[in-house]
Amino acid sequence: MGSQVVVVIGVGGMGRAIARRQGPGNSLLLADFDERTLASVADELRGQGHSVTTRVVDVSSRASVAALADTAAGLGSVTQVVHTAGLSPVQAPASAIVEVDLLGTALVLEEFGRVVASGGAGVVIASMAGHMLPASALTPEQEQALAHTPADDLLALPFVDPEVLGAQGAYPLAKYANRLRVQAASADWGRRGARINSISPGVIATPMGQQELAGESGHHMRAMVEASGTGRLGTADDIAAAAAFLLGPDATFVTGNDILVDGGVIAALRSGRLNRA
Repeated sequence: MGSQVVVVIGVGGMGRAIARRQGPGNSLLLADFDERTLASVADELRGQGHSVTTRVVDVSSRASVAALADTAAGLGSVTQVVHTAGLSPVQAPASAIVEVDLLGTALVLEEFGRVVASGGAGVVIASMAGHMLPASALTPEQEQALAHTPADDLLALPFVDPEVLGAQGAYPLAKYANRLRVQAASADWGRRGARINSISPGVIATPMGQQELAGESGHHMRAMVEASGTGRLGTADDIAAAAAFLLGPDATFVTGNDILVDGGVIAALRSGRLNRA
């Protein structure tokens, strides 16, 4: 029997926690744009007994993502694919956010959709920011375009112009689009006997989350956490636990779906306990 391959794209806080949880008994393929971080996480996991292969990837490049998918297929049966790579408004301008968060996710769904094994599953990390996009922000036609436009043409959509969106507009749009792309991709993955879902994390105490808390919108984020049902920051392990469910045997009837792992922030917003402003 060939090796069971778990692919984790983006090895920051969430990716590392998911890799550590899903790694035992499997062959881990870790991929990231940052070579130093990739090497560090790989060494850490190898030291804990995991079987690890690494590849540098640029998720905004189809050629790079396709090469990663081919590498995964060459290692064995691709049974789990986890895409966590992304940029936030405090980290990057709008142009980079749409390239990585929007286009990158679409490319991963398309390229890994051709190599994932029957019985396999994937998880895309979206964001609760996508759930905060106003209902009037997009027309039904624009939603259809975000869901079904071939990845290579996505950035040509006029309403995806980063100059118009700005970083604060590009991020929730991209994360909302991630959910739409997952829903649309679930049929294609299903034809291979595989499932694909997304997770929308809230404020998570990862390096990215800490950067956001220290940025301009940090006080708003703290107010959201205080108003939430749990009243705490999330951890990378909270996200890893949700991913383990979606990737595992207890979720075989779950596909094309999104799980909010936000400690109750969106519930507070929709119930009126938290002011949208």
